[in-house]
Amino acid sequence: MRQRVLAAAVLMCAGALTLGGCGDDGDPAGADATAGASPTATDFGCLSAGQTAKSITFKDAAGNDVAGYETGTGKTGVVLSHQSNNNVCSWVAGADELAGNGYRVLAVDSNGSEVPEIQGAAERLRKEGAQKVLLMGSSKGGTASLAAAAKVKPPVAAVVSLSGPGFYDGMDAAGAIAGLTMPVLLVAAQDDGQFASDAHELDKLARKSKDEKLVIVSGGAHGNDILQQQPAVWDQVKAYLGRYR
Repeated sequence: MRQRVLAAAVLMCAGALTLGGCGDDGDPAGADATAGASPTATDFGCLSAGQTAKSITFKDAAGNDVAGYETGTGKTGVVLSHQSNNNVCSWVAGADELAGNGYRVLAVDSNGSEVPEIQGAAERLRKEGAQKVLLMGSSKGGTASLAAAAKVKPPVAAVVSLSGPGFYDGMDAAGAIAGLTMPVLLVAAQDDGQFASDAHELDKLARKSKDEKLVIVSGGAHGNDILQQQPAVWDQVKAYLGRYR
């Protein structure tokens, strides 16, 4: 069943979980900003001393090394993918919260090969005990998550895209979503320009998806900023993931 939801405006978070300020991707066809590069191989410029032990290296689908932040245990894995002007740090707090809720989480620090990275991350989580895998990404990470969902085997249980454009740097989420049968949640802010338009278009294309849902929120926030600025939306996303764990 396909649904469209217009989320009401909610208060800016104060003292709530910080999921990482992110800005926006700018031109969806543009190259990734160098600001997203990891300053070190262990702490990514944001991990505490206790968190650095969760900084890992894994193989993508092509056999290349990829860095990431892995935390949690459980039978359901979540792969988190960041947007172009950020790095894995934008997902660390969210990863820790999901881990606290019983998920096994791998936040990918992208080196520019997003779809193979997500494939590799899903494979790693399964090898470590995850029986189901969920994908979630912000902006280009959302595009990559939708595109990867068409390739990951066995199929993932659900996909969440936050402000993901239909096309980005060779990744075709619009083409992929038309064939996806698993649940898909699309989230975008109504004043986020082309990203909001793309969310509506992706929603129209998701004809085969079971329980596909479009959530358009107030304001113009982008990607992780939506979750940071509107905690009720983060709660909605977590509830959606929980239905398919």
